[in-house]
Amino acid sequence: MTVLFPRLALIGTGLIGGSIARAARAYGGIATTIIANTRTQKSLDRVAELGFADICELDPAKAAEGADLVILCSPVGTYASLAAQIAPALKPGAIISDVGSTKQSVIRDIGPHVPAGVHFVPSHPMAGTEFSGPDSGFAELFQNRWCILTPPPGTDDAATEKLEAAWKIMGALTARMDAAHHDRVAAIVSHLPHLLAFTICGTADDLADETRQEVLQFAASGFRDFTRIAASDPTMWSDIFMNNKDAILEMLARFSEDAQAMARAIRWGDTAYIEDKINRSRKIRSSLIELKQA
Repeated sequence: MTVLFPRLALIGTGLIGGSIARAARAYGGIATTIIANTRTQKSLDRVAELGFADICELDPAKAAEGADLVILCSPVGTYASLAAQIAPALKPGAIISDVGSTKQSVIRDIGPHVPAGVHFVPSHPMAGTEFSGPDSGFAELFQNRWCILTPPPGTDDAATEKLEAAWKIMGALTARMDAAHHDRVAAIVSHLPHLLAFTICGTADDLADETRQEVLQFAASGFRDFTRIAASDPTMWSDIFMNNKDAILEMLARFSEDAQAMARAIRWGDTAYIEDKINRSRKIRSSLIELKQA
């Protein structure tokens, strides 16, 4: 079978990296040899036990050496250091990509290290769960989920198309977007909801002991939904907040204004305003269901 990338190197094999490896194995046509790199020997040993990679390397440069496609799948705050380490090992014609949730910072941190003759095509699969680590991945993670590609100006179009083809094999829907626009979109659809979930759970945790226990004991579905995404990896999300701070703060300011408006409506009994907000929210939910993104 003809494959897009004879050697695929994954720098980081948690939820996303592990799911890419499993999908490449399950669907074929993406890679012949899968090389896995992790930050610790313990994680690397677990990858070897799970068997979703052909080669396990603790040194990221060795993992990237000779690879046709290298995907950084670690927290975005590690990208500058990793790019500097693997750059000398990248072969001419190789593609380097990533799965980070913030694209301007990715271009800023990886771009200067990309050698001549190597193609840099950032990407962001908008899929995930609250779980992390080598055991958390599964081949179906990207099915019918969007993967946004943000190639910088001047990127070889054939390289972008090749990477796009790999994501499509994994079941993803693909789109291309300017990095700055991506970051504003991600801030409202992903980053702000996580920020709110962390904050609400933090508020609950700060309540008096007896009240906090009742919150946990009698938690309704709304609170349970918040706690699901609040269980996400703290290092990854701290990195995301720091690397997309301008867009997140903009969306948080807009949300705060809307929350104050809702508070005024509740205070003054403006049920028309409240019901309008709820109806608009219901329409958004219905649209997500229709688009199979719910």
